[in-house]
Amino acid sequence: MTNASDSIRLPLGFQTSSRACGIRGDVGRLDLALFYSEVPAVAAGVFTTNAVNGAPVKVCRERLPRSTARAVIINAGNANACTGTQGIKDAKEMTVSLAAQIGCPPDDVLVCSTGVIGRFLPLSKITTNIPELWSNRGGSPDHLANTAQAIMTTDTVPKVVTREVPINGKTVTITGVCKGAAMIAPNMATMLCVIMTDAAVNEETVQSLMTEIANNSFNSITVEGHTSTSDSMILLANGQSGASLSDSVELKDALQAVASELAQKIIRDAEGAGHFVTINITGAYDSDHANLLGKTIANDALVKTAITGNDPNWGRIVSACGRTGNNLTENDILSLSINNLTIFAQGAPTSEDLSKVSAAMKTGEVVIDLKMSLGSGQATIWTCDLTQEYVRLNADYTT
Repeated sequence: MTNASDSIRLPLGFQTSSRACGIRGDVGRLDLALFYSEVPAVAAGVFTTNAVNGAPVKVCRERLPRSTARAVIINAGNANACTGTQGIKDAKEMTVSLAAQIGCPPDDVLVCSTGVIGRFLPLSKITTNIPELWSNRGGSPDHLANTAQAIMTTDTVPKVVTREVPINGKTVTITGVCKGAAMIAPNMATMLCVIMTDAAVNEETVQSLMTEIANNSFNSITVEGHTSTSDSMILLANGQSGASLSDSVELKDALQAVASELAQKIIRDAEGAGHFVTINITGAYDSDHANLLGKTIANDALVKTAITGNDPNWGRIVSACGRTGNNLTENDILSLSINNLTIFAQGAPTSEDLSKVSAAMKTGEVVIDLKMSLGSGQATIWTCDLTQEYVRLNADYTT
């Protein structure tokens, strides 16, 4: 169990819980999590764009958005994906079992799973533990920290962010929990995220809000370009603070900040990663083109391995730009900088000392700034390098 910092806490009217059910096979390792609102909450979700998606994703899509959500139940160690009609039945049974404890309709319970694809869920291990999962719920920082641990797979650290926002004399709390370390690509990734707030949110606009938040956070990260089957980002807003999202622009900004910080935590904890990489694109044709440029660079294996070796091999970055279409050439690049050191400009190399660039990369923080001359499009993408440890971890994931 975890001794949590007071810097993380739950919003008013929320409780969490966790259990070790043996789903992973690791004795005593937490692998079942509960996020619970004491009162009905407005809920919405954003899910994977992969056409091959898990049973829990299918179930949640049918139930969201809604204004009467009560809980999210999550298991780790098994994705319940590519498991046919049995998978759907098992995902729904998880919600039925928890709803019986809460005393609410099963449709008011949402479900997520993460782990290995293509294995049937050990349902009895989950359902027999749900009564204790329910009875051990609480609102302390330790409850929250343990629940964040319970949804981890190959993550090395739990990922929790809390922000407080003063709104018209009231204090709104936003707390987000996520997991993810690999199979991470734009348009969500093998990541799960639950964001809870005690602000009131309009059911009519919450879905568009969630889509916007996802586009500027979890859809702006990539590890290796693989869009997963299980990606889920769920918002629960129960209104217990007495403040409303419509009361303040600052509240929307705080929700975005929580999601963005969680997304960056995923990249910092990416499997085997040694470098955190920020790619800033400006001057592209439009935002879609800017995102395409940033993600092409971020997912390029040669770019990523160069970063692993602190090698400022800028030719790989420029070359990656040229395969994004639109007849883009090296002359369309105004400048390319790494950690504020300009190494390419106006279609030609600069006189910058590349050993100085390499030394700057060794800090583990790499910022690539690419300025184009094509339009007003801009984007920021977060990624990491590609290391031998990443290959090792994913070479024997199921064996």
